Amino acid sequence: MNENQRKSPLIILTGPTAVGKTHLSVELAKRIDGEIISADSMQVYRGMDIGSAKVTPEEMQGIPHHLIDEFEPWDEFHVVKFQQYALRYIKEIHSRGRIPILVGGTGFYIQAVLYGIDFTEHGSDTAYRESLETLAGEQNPQVLHDMLREVDPESADAIHENNVKRVIRALEFYHETGMKISEHNAAERAKESPYNFAYFVLNENRASLYEKIDLRVDQMMEAGLLDEVKRLRDAGCTRDMVSMQGLGYKEMLDYLAGEYSLEEAVRILKRDTRHFAKRQLTWFRRERDVIWLDKDQFAHDEEKLLDHMMDCLKDRELA
Repeated sequence: MNENQRKSPLIILTGPTAVGKTHLSVELAKRIDGEIISADSMQVYRGMDIGSAKVTPEEMQGIPHHLIDEFEPWDEFHVVKFQQYALRYIKEIHSRGRIPILVGGTGFYIQAVLYGIDFTEHGSDTAYRESLETLAGEQNPQVLHDMLREVDPESADAIHENNVKRVIRALEFYHETGMKISEHNAAERAKESPYNFAYFVLNENRASLYEKIDLRVDQMMEAGLLDEVKRLRDAGCTRDMVSMQGLGYKEMLDYLAGEYSLEEAVRILKRDTRHFAKRQLTWFRRERDVIWLDKDQFAHDEEKLLDHMMDCLKDRELA
């Protein structure tokens, strides 16, 4: 038995937002008797369907999907919790003799599972954490982000200033260990994966992708994104919740708060989603052992794309 055969199988399908991962992942799952685990930081929340472009029961075509609709928008959900749940589902899927397919665009989530990144707390200096939280509350998140940039510019580049929890965690890590969390994560990424895996990144030319992003935002608005956000707001969801900082939700909340017109909110949402897609691609280009799937090279023919994926899986003894 070779090294690959000793390791448990895992398939990853990722790529920028709106590139077409959902349908392709279902078709792949049908071919290999797989089950899908969502690696999306927003689809995990109940009631956040339109803005997250959540896979519908019809789109699932009977393929089991996990980590969809498992938490309320006010529940705490982060990479550590994702890792815990995903590892549990992977074991369950393997126990059924099926292959887990990790699907979604949250690169850090994928990395955490693929390389078993260790998120063990290095201490519990609650006083330091509370001082940072107070500082963010009394001034603004930019202050903490500037502090992080001074000690760990790589993490500052990777973490958005509004993601206060992750900024604080990075500052805490440096405070407790004297080590940059970006260096720690790089060392964790360098570890060998415990899985026999294929890591597919779906992509297409930028002009076409950006066109799809703009169209998707228009479709979300037509489907009732604004009403969805109103319902969430009326249920008690606020702008400072991690869930409500997702694309589509924060822009609509800002419109409802009177910060700008609906037309401007939609323009900002399209712009920020395009920027997000660009950041996703930058992340995936830094990853190792990735198989790029350029839709343009397959003339956007999904059958040809799937045949190529199956050949790659056979080469890696995954099919």
